[in-house]
Amino acid sequence: MSRKTPEVPESERQLDQLKWDVAEELHLDDDIQEKGFANMTTSEVGQIGGNMVKKMISFAEKEMAEQGADIMD
Repeated sequence: MSRKTPEVPESERQLDQLKWDVAEELHLDDDIQEKGFANMTTSEVGQIGGNMVKKMISFAEKEMAEQGADIMD
């Protein structure tokens, strides 16, 4: 189930930029500019989303390691 608004609304710009960065890494950015996200295949959108999640998990792990953060705080 898709959620249109981010959990932290202030992150929306960064999430959009991450989406475009991942699409570019996957060489899908030209297709998106031609067709738009709404007309991308489920597989293409899934690739972008999956890679975004991997990058966000990696980022969170690094932040937690650096800050000694407890995720339950």
